Amino acid sequence: MTATQRDTTKDDLTQRYREFQSRGIRLDMTRGKPCPEQLDLFAVLLDGVDRKAYKAADGTDCRNYGGLDGIPEAKALFAEYMGVTPEELIIGGSSSLTMMHDALTWAMVFGAAAGSPPWSRQGPVKFLCPSPGYDRHFFVCEHLGIEMIPVAMRADGPDMDAVERLAAADAGIKGIWCVPKYSNPTGTVYSEEVVLRLAAMPTRAPDFRIFWDNAYAVHHLGGGPARLADILAACRKSGHSDRVLMFGSTSKISFAGSGIAFMAGSRAGMAWARAHLGFQTIGPDKLNQLRHVAAFKTMEGILAQMQRHAAILAPKFDAVHDVLERELGGTGVAQWTRPTGGYFISLDTAPGCARRVVQLAKEAGVQLTPAGSTFPLKRDPADANIRIAPSFPTVADIRTAVEVLTVCIRLADREHRGQT
Repeated sequence: MTATQRDTTKDDLTQRYREFQSRGIRLDMTRGKPCPEQLDLFAVLLDGVDRKAYKAADGTDCRNYGGLDGIPEAKALFAEYMGVTPEELIIGGSSSLTMMHDALTWAMVFGAAAGSPPWSRQGPVKFLCPSPGYDRHFFVCEHLGIEMIPVAMRADGPDMDAVERLAAADAGIKGIWCVPKYSNPTGTVYSEEVVLRLAAMPTRAPDFRIFWDNAYAVHHLGGGPARLADILAACRKSGHSDRVLMFGSTSKISFAGSGIAFMAGSRAGMAWARAHLGFQTIGPDKLNQLRHVAAFKTMEGILAQMQRHAAILAPKFDAVHDVLERELGGTGVAQWTRPTGGYFISLDTAPGCARRVVQLAKEAGVQLTPAGSTFPLKRDPADANIRIAPSFPTVADIRTAVEVLTVCIRLADREHRGQT
């Protein structure tokens, strides 16, 4: 802690806060959106498809109906991305969250496997929710009336002692949400031990499912990719081949609103999904699949694109860490993660301060993800967690926003402690 940090009074902090307010700052860090420079990296998609090259490798006319689960060349490319065979993958529209919502709805209404009773007819349905976690997962559960059970996130993934104990004891617990690599918002990468335990653990519910949202599979920030164990192979080895449903997309690779989404799992699991998918669509946007394959060409093309993303994103994450360390390092008023990939930084204030910090920041012109959003029902029991999303603003704006944030944290901390 520097002398300046130690000796700053509440009056000094208040004066600095009012100076920020007077500047008319308007910065939004609520969501992990790609910035315009990232979107420009893939402008080739806007060129469209050659008017004479609208057929897929198998001769499918991509302008027409059909192709329920994807064209062959797209299935081959993104099967490699997901570490599965093309038969174990379905390509959907542009949103992996839509595919998660669909899969969860199918399980609720029809059952999680052929011949399995609907979850909704088996009593109250519950899901394990590693927290802090992804708010949209929690919103889907809330929308479908699924009870959420928070499980603490550790440095290597969810608290597996708690996960195993809960899943083994309650047949109403039907699944768990997982963002296994560069997890939202902590940046955690699940350890091999955690992956193997998830695959092998006994569950009271025979139709228990792991919703494996590998949204940041190739989203490294530099220094080499983190290794993630193969969950599908681990499930097969443990005799639970159908336990996992894996999801991914190019939302943060190509265009956030016009990418390609996909789900993967065992052949039986994908047959189950296709059976339901056939009732809600006659086929996805195959021209968009053609565009993506033409632009990426190979897995190496995807990885090259991600290096360009990292060159834009890494300085933004560095800016957050630089300001946090300069302003708060050694003060004890907050702690934060230093992820090596993904889109977020997770910061914890002293208990009881997060909502006040977010309110103060908003009144100074900096919009943050609402406090509590990283927990089911927006209820952070400690009122401590704040998700920082540095992807969209410029580096200069990020520095300003985090400077505002640090002043708000120190003010809220002093208010909470009753200090002057």
